[in-house]
Amino acid sequence: MQQGDVRIGAEGLCGILTVPDRAAGLVIVAHGSDGRLAPRTAEVARTLNDRGFATLLLDLRRPEEEADRVIVFDIALFASRLASAVWWVRGEEALRDLRIGLFGASTGACAALLTAAQPNMEIDAVVARGGRPDLAGAALEKVEAPTLLILGGDDGPAVAPSRDAFRHPREPSELVVVPGATHLFEEPGALETVSKHAGDWFCRYLSPGGEADPGQDEPVPFRDRRDAGRLMAAALMHLVEDDPVVLALPRGGVPVAFEIATALRAPLDLILVRKLGAPHEPELGIGAIVEGDCLGRVLNEEIVRELRVPDAYIEAETRRQLETIEARRRVYLGGRPPVPVEGRTAIVVDDGIATGGTLRAALEGLARRRPARIVLAVPVAAARVLESFRGEVDEIVCLSAPGRFYSVGQSYRDFTQTRDEEVIDLLARARARDAG
Repeated sequence: MQQGDVRIGAEGLCGILTVPDRAAGLVIVAHGSDGRLAPRTAEVARTLNDRGFATLLLDLRRPEEEADRVIVFDIALFASRLASAVWWVRGEEALRDLRIGLFGASTGACAALLTAAQPNMEIDAVVARGGRPDLAGAALEKVEAPTLLILGGDDGPAVAPSRDAFRHPREPSELVVVPGATHLFEEPGALETVSKHAGDWFCRYLSPGGEADPGQDEPVPFRDRRDAGRLMAAALMHLVEDDPVVLALPRGGVPVAFEIATALRAPLDLILVRKLGAPHEPELGIGAIVEGDCLGRVLNEEIVRELRVPDAYIEAETRRQLETIEARRRVYLGGRPPVPVEGRTAIVVDDGIATGGTLRAALEGLARRRPARIVLAVPVAAARVLESFRGEVDEIVCLSAPGRFYSVGQSYRDFTQTRDEEVIDLLARARARDAG
């Protein structure tokens, strides 16, 4: 796989071009903010790479425009820049024979639709993630490429107008609503669902002959999260005499952790983490706040410097997210304080690792609570991401690290989103067991 920075057009737009060997097509992945600093959009690009597609991760804003909040909503400007990127790809000898798809997120979704509506673009497939496609207006009727619109089921007032606008006159087109997801798709499993739908769509319409990628035929190892937890428990029995504490990342990690805690006769608790969003760009994380006996705040100093985030904003955002953490603990645990971990073996559990951003913050915050050992336990993970945790924990137990990884959900037959009611019930049952 080859990767490098590129400059596009007279404006010198920044992009990151990634080309796997024998690429099945090329997807331009665009967001209405700096692509390098939009990790959720960048993760979609990486999952598309894992499924055999070349990607051009595109900054629709130039660096000097980052402080201009007005330009974020200039969809026509973004569409013209996206069109320039299409023509740039057509002019590159190594890329010109690849079919081109567009993936747009947020305001980039509208830009992708407007670009695909332009004559002579020859776009082969479009995926729009949120972003109020109704703002594209009459241009929607001119989009001839197969188009997939992905909406969050809890995206409030955006859902109804987006549904009404998406009356695509040509087939094929589809609309997918991700239950429980909001505008940013930051809920557990939501981004993985987006990546899976996008990958499937591009496999269908960009790959020569429309065939799916080979990874689709890999066996699914887990029936559901509880099944994965039982298998994980068997792999962790060597820790039963180490006075362990099992810490789950809610919500998806709780059913897995419940089985582990039951088998190891260990207390079950949560490790609560919240992303610190950038000013006017909540999807962009400038760090994370981690609950614990001593407060752990982890900042991405590079992004903080790049965006010139004021200290006062960081303190205010920290307080806001800490209040959210405290509210979630009250909902899940009735306000009970965290289980002490100092001097004990802390087993950190999630249902899988795709990007590892939140988990990395959780581990850094946990380390400040001075456990004797930290064990990372997950049923499935992207191999390259898993390897990056080797120096951050004392032990890793992972049952599956597939070579062609595109989402955590690919390793579960049932990956239904874990509900708050299930989390509350499992935590209550674990506490009752400990009391008994």
